[in-house]
Amino acid sequence: MPEMKHVERIRKFNRYYANVLGKIDQEIYNRPYSLLEARVISELHDKKGAIAKDIREKLGIDRGYMSRIFQKFEADELIEKKQSPDDKRQQLLYLTEAGETIYRDLVDNANMELAKMVDQLADPDLAKLTTAMKTIETLLHGASPTPDRVVIRPFRAGDIGYVAYLHGILYGKRYHFSESFEYYVLKGLTEFMANREGGELWIAEVNGEIAGSIAITKATDDTAQLRWFVLDENYQGLGIGKQLMKTALAFCRAQQYRQVFLWTVNILGAARYLYESNGFVLTEKKPNTEWADTELYEERWDLKLIERQ
Repeated sequence: MPEMKHVERIRKFNRYYANVLGKIDQEIYNRPYSLLEARVISELHDKKGAIAKDIREKLGIDRGYMSRIFQKFEADELIEKKQSPDDKRQQLLYLTEAGETIYRDLVDNANMELAKMVDQLADPDLAKLTTAMKTIETLLHGASPTPDRVVIRPFRAGDIGYVAYLHGILYGKRYHFSESFEYYVLKGLTEFMANREGGELWIAEVNGEIAGSIAITKATDDTAQLRWFVLDENYQGLGIGKQLMKTALAFCRAQQYRQVFLWTVNILGAARYLYESNGFVLTEKKPNTEWADTELYEERWDLKLIERQ
């Protein structure tokens, strides 16, 4: 048996979370379908040919109440019945086109209301919240957490736009950079696409989702530039930055570049620490008044690769 202090703590959280769910249900649903009706619609969407008994047992709904829900859905032309190909005595339930539209509206409303609820949370805190939820779900199902799968791969069609998006979101939301910075990023990426000789751009994925990027471009025959090093804050703490840096520097050595440099800004403490730990040295500093209202300095960092071969 677990200690009573743990049991009490779980019960306290349960009471708190029940209130949170009640608020969510009140604000999201009843327009025009109740929470229970919305859950039935979701099940019908997921199953694509559901048996009424299975839905009733899964959701714990009374037989009579379930019958009234389906009668309402039929009257609203949200569902249709088709004979089961495996058992002609059974009727399978499907959402009609109107039902699928209602489902999408419910999802959109839920997403908007939940987004409002957590809007005050900074991205790192939001990541902690969702990670905690994932941990609760995993532990209560009696399974060990699945490790995040990190993959570093060369970019492919569609990635370039997302790299620019990551820069715009991160620097705009966290550091209040203006749109001129996003234009600067897009301009550089466009030039890279037009001439990729001696360079490459890599994408970091976590469980199939894009989490960051890094690139190498050719500056001169023996000098490379490291560019577009960005990491979605929701994926910090997984060592992705180190993997991206390792990939980029290994490429530089394979291309026999004698040195590599990068430009960054003074406010990026974590990135500057990573550069320094990989042997980069600060060699130049200049003020920047274009990207933000606050005092900002661009910094050039250089690394001599020849000494590491």
